[in-house]
Amino acid sequence: MDPADLIAAADALADELSPGDGRALFERACARDTAGAEAEAEHYYRAALATGHLDAYRRSRACIQLASTLRILGRLQESEQLLVEELDRHLVPGSPRALHDEARATLALTYVAQGRATEAAGLALSVLAPRLSRYNRSMSRNAAALVGRTWS
Repeated sequence: MDPADLIAAADALADELSPGDGRALFERACARDTAGAEAEAEHYYRAALATGHLDAYRRSRACIQLASTLRILGRLQESEQLLVEELDRHLVPGSPRALHDEARATLALTYVAQGRATEAAGLALSVLAPRLSRYNRSMSRNAAALVGRTWS
C-alpha cells in the first residue's frame, strides 16, 4: 500500500473513535511509522501514551515502537531510557509483561546503535537462553553479566 494511502486508511478508521482515544492515536502512530514518517509517528505515540488508557499490550507496543522510532531519529539516549523504564515496569509484581522479549530485543538494537555491542549481545542471549534445550541457567547468568543486570 502506498504510504499516503496507508496513513489515510488508518486515519479514517481512527476517526471512528473520539479524537483523544488512546487506541486511535496509537493506530495513527503505527501507520505513520510504517509509512516512514517517524517524526509524525513520535507525536502520536507520545499522545497515545499520555492518555493513560492503553491496554497493557498496546502500551508496551507504543513504548517499544516509540523507542525504535527514536533510535531511527538518532535519539539513542531517549530510546534507551524509554525501554529501560518499560522493562523495569515489568519487574513490578503483578504488572503485565506484555512483549517483554520484544522490549529487550529492541533495547539490544539501541545498544548496538550506541556502540555497546557487549550489552546488546547480553540482551540477545537473555532472550534466547530460556529457549535453549540445555545450558539455560549458565547462558542466563552469562547474559546478565554482559548486560550488568537482568530483566528476565
